[in-house]
Amino acid sequence: MAEISDLASFSKKVYPALREELQKDIAQAGDHNTPELLDMVTYQLGWTGENAGSKAEGKQLRAVLTLLACEAAGGDWKDALPAAAAVELLHNFSLIHDDIEDQGETRRGRPSLWKVWGKAQAINTGDAMFALANMALLNLADTVSTKAALQAGALFHSTCLRLTQGQHLDISFEKEIEIDLETYWKMVGGKTAALLAFCLQVGALAAGTDLEVQAHYRDFGHYLGMSFQVQDDILGIWGEADRTGKSITDDLVTRKKTLPVLYGLAQEKSFYKIWSEEEITPENALQLAEILQSEGGRAYAQSTADRLTDLALEALEKAQTQGTAGEILKITARNLLQRSN
Repeated sequence: MAEISDLASFSKKVYPALREELQKDIAQAGDHNTPELLDMVTYQLGWTGENAGSKAEGKQLRAVLTLLACEAAGGDWKDALPAAAAVELLHNFSLIHDDIEDQGETRRGRPSLWKVWGKAQAINTGDAMFALANMALLNLADTVSTKAALQAGALFHSTCLRLTQGQHLDISFEKEIEIDLETYWKMVGGKTAALLAFCLQVGALAAGTDLEVQAHYRDFGHYLGMSFQVQDDILGIWGEADRTGKSITDDLVTRKKTLPVLYGLAQEKSFYKIWSEEEITPENALQLAEILQSEGGRAYAQSTADRLTDLALEALEKAQTQGTAGEILKITARNLLQRSN
């Protein structure tokens, strides 16, 4: 039976090959007398600049999950490297634009790209990384087949559209007074779950599995992302600041419409009254969190996360994963979905 440490071992094993694949893919960014553009790309990836290193690079979890899915589905993880590189580039493209849209000044413990080079250059760098992601994915034609590359491309573009739709809804939530749960789930399905669903499905595709098996991996990624977001919503209000890396009052002070909040508003009790009529400050946010918990917001969100976790693990069971990679996927899912930080 694999242990959770095996995820770290697998990640350590694949990182050098993933880094090499990414280096090959991004080199083109500096081709036309644009070395600074390449510098911006490597800064965003965490490779260069002040405080470069593992923290600035992030865990590259989505790329690792892509490679894990390929091996768990009976393939060779190396065949999925072009897809994993594309995922990492796409994810970082989205982070650049998110930071600009949200006015986020830091990313992974250092200044966001736009704070260093300005918004215009940051937007352009994000666009470059999006183009590089598309080009990277085409290399599946060399490692798997031209047909697989075309299939992956179709999935990739539909995923990109879902990402922008989810971000659109997330931004629009800031101005909306009331949000229904159906709209919330559409937002989460795009902003958080769509890319994870793609990672798992394209990994299975690279392994040469049929559409039915790919669908199980896709569903696993989808429910994994949905549950992960709900857990994040819970931690955003009741987590431990020294573990989550952000103030636990921020989500309430900024009136972020998370699942516990939407549930609390629907009850139209004390939480609803305070939210609707009073200013929320860091000083009264903790009390408001206690009220929301007493009115069932935390319990509702946790039960929802548990249900989504069950659906994710059921989909993974149907995928009939193979070997150590399959066991690592199962344990990683349980670890992610029952995290305390």
